[in-house]
Amino acid sequence: MSVFPISAALLDAMVLAVTENEDGYGYKITKDIQERVSVSESTLYPVLRRLQKNGSLETYDMPYMGRNRRYYRITESGRELLKDYRAEWREYKGQIDHFLSEEDNYDY
Repeated sequence: MSVFPISAALLDAMVLAVTENEDGYGYKITKDIQERVSVSESTLYPVLRRLQKNGSLETYDMPYMGRNRRYYRITESGRELLKDYRAEWREYKGQIDHFLSEEDNYDY
């Protein structure tokens, strides 16, 4: 468990990054994120729905063991949003690293 909260925007960015190179179904996307970040499955399904609703992801169903499995695919607008998130993240990370990096010398 992290002491730093994960914002909705950061969750959106992570889901878009996971789907950038490969379509995925909800459970797999969740597991891919959970390999690195502690987040519950119940947290990620609303993220998937929100990204679908805003046009960043689209869905399609594929048969799997007698049932349909819903897959999520990043859209062109989702790719643009991910590009923006990455730029924002680099800027934000640099700002925070200024204070938390042990290598920096501070002029206060």
